This record gives sequence, structure tokens and C-alpha cells, in this order.
Amino acid sequence: MHVGVLTGGGDCPGLNAVIRAVTLALLADGVRVTGIERGFLGLVERRVRPLDAAAVAGILAEGGTILGTHNQANPFAWFGAGGADVSADTMAYVRELGLDALVAIGGDGTMSIAHRFERLGLPVVGVPKTIDNDIAHNERSFGFDSAVAVVAEALDRLATTARSHGRVMIAETMGRYAGWIALEGGLAGGADVILIPEQPFSVEAVAARCRANEQAGGHTLICIAEGAAARGEAMTVMRTIESSPDPIRLGGVGHWLQQRLQPLVASEVRTTLLGHVQRGGTPTAFDRVLATRFGVAAAQLVQQRRFGHMVALQGSACTAVPIADVADRNRRVPPDDELWRAAQAIGVCLGEV
Repeated sequence: MHVGVLTGGGDCPGLNAVIRAVTLALLADGVRVTGIERGFLGLVERRVRPLDAAAVAGILAEGGTILGTHNQANPFAWFGAGGADVSADTMAYVRELGLDALVAIGGDGTMSIAHRFERLGLPVVGVPKTIDNDIAHNERSFGFDSAVAVVAEALDRLATTARSHGRVMIAETMGRYAGWIALEGGLAGGADVILIPEQPFSVEAVAARCRANEQAGGHTLICIAEGAAARGEAMTVMRTIESSPDPIRLGGVGHWLQQRLQPLVASEVRTTLLGHVQRGGTPTAFDRVLATRFGVAAAQLVQQRRFGHMVALQGSACTAVPIADVADRNRRVPPDDELWRAAQAIGVCLGEV
């Protein structure tokens, strides 16, 4: 049996741990493994490499992905050919390689492309990957814990300068349309205010918390997700990339909030956009273990011929869900989420009036 492995979409800590685990588990079963470089770009541009035990040695703790990735490479709407569908040529290359199956590691966009290849006759197993923790039917994604750790440390550092100067400090996190990073990172970092996309916020409610902290002689830490928006306002779009499967790039809501808060409070307001430091670096121990579990589970699905499924964590167990149920869907913070209720219980301002 010959299995291809690729990583699609954005990078995140733990990808190499998955590559290592799925490769070693398949090799132990006598399977030939080929790495496809830069996601689906490698299938279009014919860029592959063999994966053996030596190729994946020493990469468990390494950030990024040794195979490379690409967040615009969609063979069904190829950016290198004016949006043309080159999937037939891609499938011809798959047959030329002699691939019996593909393990696709990525987010909802990657799963959508993988599902379309499944319908063309390529057996696929998916592995969920996103720092945003927003893949449907999966309770925890590797990379998320590492991103939360970065946010928590950033808030710890911002707190010392905020305390010294009596400032309002805003930290803007990633997360796209889901608030998981801001919510969990904000709780871990002791934020006074947490603002997420699922709950439109009131600028006046945020200002009221800042003024109350001022009167008490304190400072204010605000953790805001890039997709958050005030009531009646649209999300803040940094730019649009038309050739991307997800063309909207969010960013800048922290500075938007700073401009509107400053006239309402006495303290100086400053903003830090955390950006891609949340994606980079060494994965946490939790993410290394979870990624390893996902890689082994993916190899088991291949061995069991359970194609068309994605590995998922539900409760404490690894399971599998149909890729069709995941493609182009997001998991957002529900209004009755335990973390949301915990934040309310300890007095965190969530932007509500």
C-alpha cells in the first residue's frame, strides 16, 4: 500500500508531530509513505518526497511543517491558472504516483478539498489542524494549546507594564470567526475584559469597566479576538485575497477599539496585535501528545480502510467523523459554554450591557 501525506492551510505547532506519528505507524504496518510538499500545491506542481523513519527523526518538538504548506492551493480553483479546475490533472498525477490513499492534515478548507477528491475516487483520511480550535465535531485541535499559552504569556507581560503606568492594554488574538483563543487565553492571562465574535460587544460597557478600574487605582487588560465586533458594526477586515479559498483576512479590531475607548477613559490606551507569534514556535507538551494521538489514529483509519473520515477528539477519546460533516463548517463558542459561564462567574467583562 502507498499513502501520501500533506499539510494544508496555515501552519501551527504540532504538525510535525502528526507527520512523525502517522509515518511511523504506517511504516510499522509495511506501508510506503510519500510526503507531498506544500499541501495540494505539491500534487499540482509534482513535488513529493519519500518519508521514512530517518526523514521524521527529531521533528517531534519542531514547529511548522517539514513538508511545507500553502493556504491558497485549491486544485478545483487553481490560482496559478486563473481559477481553473485542474483536479483532473492532479488525479492523473495521483495515479502516476500509485497512491492508494491520502492523509490530509488541515482545517475546514483542507477538509473541503479533501472531500472533493474523495468524490473523484481518491481514498482520504483527514486530521484536524487549526490553532483556532474551530473545526466542527472536534473538541480540541493540536496547536490550540500552544496558541493559548502564547496569549497567556503575552497578557502576563502586558499586565506588568499596564500596572506600572495605570494603562488600558488591549491584546488582539487570532481565531477567525470563533473566540476560543481569546476566551481561553484571556482566562489564563487574567484579562479583565474578553471580547469574542460570538457576542457583539458594547464599547460603553467596556469603557465602564475601564473607568471602574481607574477609580480603584488599577489598570485594565482587554483580550479581543480578531473577529469580534461591536454591536451594529462589521468585523474589521485587514485585507482580501481573492485567490484564497478563504479570501477575508481579519485584523485591526484592537486598534479600532483603542480609538473609540480613548475619549471615554482617563487612562492611556495601547494595543498589541499578537499575530503570527501564536502560530510559530515549539508545540506545548499537550499539543505534542495530541498530535501524536491524531497521527496514530489516522494511520489506524487507513489500515482499517475507513476512508472518508477525519480523526476527532470527543471527550477524552479519539474517534472518527465523516469528512462531509466537517467540510466548510466551523465550531464556534456556544452561549452556554462552560468557559463563557466561568468568565461571567468571576466578573470578567464580556462586553455585555
